[in-house]
Amino acid sequence: MKKTVRIIIIAACSGLLVISWLVAINSKTTAEKQLILIGQATALTIDGVYIRAVPLLEEAAGYDAAHTIKAENELKKVYLALIGNRGFSRRYTDLLEKQMRRKNAQPDVFKEAADYYMRTLRTKEALAVLRAGIGKTGSVDLIALYEDSRYAFDVSRASYEYITAIYKMSAQVQSGGIWGIACADGTIMIPCEYEKISTFHRDRAIVDKDGFIYAVDKENNRVAVPHETVSDFGNLADDRIPLMIGNGWYRSTGEFERGASVFEDFGMYSEGYAAAKSGGKWGVIDRSMGWLIPAEYDEIIRDELGRCYAQGAVFARRGDTVYLFSNGKWMEDVYQDARPFSGEGFAAVRKNGKWGFIDTDGALMIDFMYDEALSFGQHLAAVKNGDYWGYISKYGNMAIDAVFFEAKSFSDGSAPVLTERGWQFITLIEYK
Repeated sequence: MKKTVRIIIIAACSGLLVISWLVAINSKTTAEKQLILIGQATALTIDGVYIRAVPLLEEAAGYDAAHTIKAENELKKVYLALIGNRGFSRRYTDLLEKQMRRKNAQPDVFKEAADYYMRTLRTKEALAVLRAGIGKTGSVDLIALYEDSRYAFDVSRASYEYITAIYKMSAQVQSGGIWGIACADGTIMIPCEYEKISTFHRDRAIVDKDGFIYAVDKENNRVAVPHETVSDFGNLADDRIPLMIGNGWYRSTGEFERGASVFEDFGMYSEGYAAAKSGGKWGVIDRSMGWLIPAEYDEIIRDELGRCYAQGAVFARRGDTVYLFSNGKWMEDVYQDARPFSGEGFAAVRKNGKWGFIDTDGALMIDFMYDEALSFGQHLAAVKNGDYWGYISKYGNMAIDAVFFEAKSFSDGSAPVLTERGWQFITLIEYK
């Protein structure tokens, strides 16, 4: 019995040895076959006979052996040589996708794919590849390439005489001397047929046509009218809009229901606060008409739309000096000028004739080096040195070249810029 067991064990071990030997022989044979196929294909490609090299390299790349990657890389070269032929672009990108899916995928593969998509104007795919490569490899080179590429943008076909700052994915636009509302991609929402129009918010804008002031929706239907004489209005936000009635400014809803308090001037609401003028001085009020900052200043710094407050911060001026009020207290540093904070990012401030950027604590984030600047909108800021405007990133690097006659802040992925064609929108291909 023991002898029989011993024989069985010996036979089993011998069988395993034979199987291992056969596997080794077959693996070696497969690797050798790959080299033969690659050699045959190389001879054809030297003569420019790429089409006949394809099946040889596809067979070599189909084996899971020592020279698979070499075969795939040679195959990609052949696909690129035949890229103008039908189907070879897809074969090339499919092979790249296969290589990028591997657990041990190298950064060079992601870079190759991104470069190809960039060359073929498929920027979205290129950025997606770079993001995937960064997540998989953590490559510093891929991060640098992504940062250099992520600010690619499209330019709207439509152009206008003027475009205001973007608010809630739309902007006031002027064409033929009259005003309407355009989406942030440049397409018209409310046609240009008004002497004045407010920002569009909560399905309406306030308009002035032939001296008659009323509200319209996005289909340009009249949806509300005032029942007292309104001679002027500001911009609509948070269902609040300044209305001039008689000799004073009142806060009103989009339905023209006005409050009792009257002011000498009034700004646009932002994050629940607005600049207001009373007794010849400016301050900041909240929604309940209480004073966050008493009316004691020569000016509350506002943007083009009339907003002054964001990220808990406001700039106020006395004489030639601008002060920062942030998180309930006044900061120590003072400035010659400033632009209000936006919903995120740093604010532009001026010292010694040059513009730089600070955070809400007043800490200098980007040095004073620009002739003109606007505060950051999203993760970009418009800056000017010399004759042209461009955009910098939060690291102070030039992200979009200075080629525009004028430029405004980004919002919702788009920004108005002045080009040779007039005012247009540029939209980042990727901005989230």
